[in-house]
Amino acid sequence: MNRRQPARGFSLVELILVIVITGVLAGVAVVFVRPAIDSFVAQRARAELQGAAEAALTVMQRDIRRAVPNSLRTPSNACFELLPTVAGGRYRRDFDTARIGEAVLDTSQVIDRFDVLGPLNQSQAPQVGDWLVVGNQNVNDAYASGINRARISDPNLAVDAQLGSRRMVIEPRQFPSSYAGGRFVVVADSEQALFFVCANPGINSLGEGTGTLYRQKAYGFNATYPASCPAAGGEVLASRVSSCSFQLDGRTGTDYALLSLRLQLTRQGETVALQLSSMVSNAP
Repeated sequence: MNRRQPARGFSLVELILVIVITGVLAGVAVVFVRPAIDSFVAQRARAELQGAAEAALTVMQRDIRRAVPNSLRTPSNACFELLPTVAGGRYRRDFDTARIGEAVLDTSQVIDRFDVLGPLNQSQAPQVGDWLVVGNQNVNDAYASGINRARISDPNLAVDAQLGSRRMVIEPRQFPSSYAGGRFVVVADSEQALFFVCANPGINSLGEGTGTLYRQKAYGFNATYPASCPAAGGEVLASRVSSCSFQLDGRTGTDYALLSLRLQLTRQGETVALQLSSMVSNAP
């Protein structure tokens, strides 16, 4: 006859040994594993912050490079304004005696049309109602009405191909004669002026950046140089901004200017700071 063996539990010594071994393993995990996990989390946070900062700076650099020459205005180091272009090219400056019917952009008189020489350099095709800017020598000129900016009535009037790739019809305007480069740019009426605004930068008690970087396009031509940054609002380029600054060196009268952009983002105590310098052409 088989006798059932009595159930056997854990002794007190065995329980104590299990508790001690578990404590040792937990201590090893805290000492060796936790720092690796924290490092991974911090590295991922820094990578995300760096990606967000690079994306914001890339958008700003794109708009800076396509800005109307001499159109950057910086009321403070927390914001800057510019006129973005959508197209540009060369205009006919003089008549060809072997041809007739040419439309010349003559700065000595009022004109309402001109021939475009060659293809346009464009990100989008000019539309009726967009703005033509010629010879922007001073910062406020393109912002001010009636100086060197005219509304486009017909951006692609059909003409003889021998006279130019296209003819533009504009509202009557006499453009300034201070520049002989023969170039023009087009500003879209739907996006006349842009403002980049860094609002409320700082770090709160939780180690989070409190500022926001905005791209504002709901802003028309303003002939007066802005005295301060506009209120926060618009398209959000970056959040968790702890510090930012925009510094423009070299203005009217120089061929190029340098705009230095510095952006610092902070999240959960982790901080990433990037700086980008962008060349600005002042030659109209």
